[in-house]
Amino acid sequence: MSKSDVKRKSGGWPVLVVAGVSLLGACTTAPPPPPPESMARTTLQTAPADLQLLCANSAAGVAGANAKVLPTGSRLMPDGTFAVDLDATGRKFSCIVDNNGTVRSVTPVT
Repeated sequence: MSKSDVKRKSGGWPVLVVAGVSLLGACTTAPPPPPPESMARTTLQTAPADLQLLCANSAAGVAGANAKVLPTGSRLMPDGTFAVDLDATGRKFSCIVDNNGTVRSVTPVT
């Protein structure tokens, strides 16, 4: 078998060109991030992490000793308090907490 037979059987330079173009196509840059005013986090004020954790601790007492309680969302209410959504091992709770860290209520969500 001659060298030209090996080149024809292995695909030769067309295979290298296709592989090179494929690699260059994978090297594209990511699009720039959207401006801050169009991001979702700027349109809704969420509760600070420490207030969310206070709610989670309060809900743990209601949910039971073995429940793992995690905050899943929060929002600022018209009266200045925060509503925090909680998941306690599959059970949903809602907590209202003020800026001073006073938990006003923890209620199961049905």
